[in-house]
Amino acid sequence: MDDVANQGGFRVLNRLRRIEWDADWDDAYSHVISRQLLMREYLRRSALWAEAYSAEEAWPFFDITNYVAPELSLPKSLSLDLNEFLRTRMTGLVKTTCAGAVRLAELRTQNPAAEKPSLPELYEPLLVMYERGGDFMRDNSGALDLTGVSFRPGTMRDYLGDTPIVTVRASVLDALDTEGRVTFFAKDAGDGPVLRCRLLPGGEERYEVFSDQLNWDTTGAIHTQERGAEGATYTRTTPSEAARIIEAMMSGPSAKQREG
Repeated sequence: MDDVANQGGFRVLNRLRRIEWDADWDDAYSHVISRQLLMREYLRRSALWAEAYSAEEAWPFFDITNYVAPELSLPKSLSLDLNEFLRTRMTGLVKTTCAGAVRLAELRTQNPAAEKPSLPELYEPLLVMYERGGDFMRDNSGALDLTGVSFRPGTMRDYLGDTPIVTVRASVLDALDTEGRVTFFAKDAGDGPVLRCRLLPGGEERYEVFSDQLNWDTTGAIHTQERGAEGATYTRTTPSEAARIIEAMMSGPSAKQREG
């Protein structure tokens, strides 16, 4: 039984069961940066899958197995457990994507050759986002409300790119999240380090740099081109670019030496 629970659809279903769907809003707020980037990365991946399987009309929140293998039949025990989980815990778009994640995992167990191998893992960014603060909603205007941040997703065409928006690596995501309103800065060359300015409750500004020690250290005020500083070398950058640089630092020679 333990072997079955760690395979295919059962493995993903058990992962969904462990999520604190009713977690305090503070949990979602503390991961607001990573959750938004993870949602955008899911939108990118789902756009690629939708294009590959002619599912454009269903983008972005779908059960992709309806297009990859509509004939898929789940084992009876998995089907019963999944339906019970969805009935008691899930609604709307979250319900659809959770079912899709379980069914796609089961499809890979039954027929590993069913999907196109060039596509990125579809549901992983969304599952990680759920694990970092629960579900989301789409309001009447079409905006996605992730608790603490909302945005309009745009069109599927906006996301048809090969460059990942963010990694699902926990250490990188943890490095992005922090208290306060955050602005990131980096060199024009884009090779680090990353700096950030945090506007904390009460109006305090705190300046920090992501160092070779792979953590945030307090630094002086950031001199940037936006502030008109002579000889400025830092410009405002996106959270996605900050994540890219941080991941490169974590994978670089100095990081490997520290691990050794």
